[in-house]
Amino acid sequence: MSNYLVAMEAAWLVRDVESVDDAIGVAVSEAGKRLNDKDMDYVEVDVGRTDCPACGEPFDSAFIAADTALVGLGLEMKVFNADTQEHAERIAKSEVGGALRDVPLSVVETIEMEDEEDEDSDS
Repeated sequence: MSNYLVAMEAAWLVRDVESVDDAIGVAVSEAGKRLNDKDMDYVEVDVGRTDCPACGEPFDSAFIAADTALVGLGLEMKVFNADTQEHAERIAKSEVGGALRDVPLSVVETIEMEDEEDEDSDS
């Protein structure tokens, strides 16, 4: 069994906003509140990053049209004792998806973490 860090992306809709900064603040706050209501403070929430198609530089993943914003959120969760990478991804999506119902969610990266016992024995 292995431990994994699963990074996911969520598409969060925010209505009646005038600026990108306001939209990001509302999206991160609402997502954090829904996760904390389910005692899931172990899930990290941050604004997602998108690469500029022209220059390649990353910028905050948020778009506003008609006072409605689509904000890409980055979510990270550690999954312990998963059988496989796919198992860890299913666990993370199930946990986070249960708290953030009706929010599109996809896995963007999964990293196998070294066991703490292995790190201690290497010293």
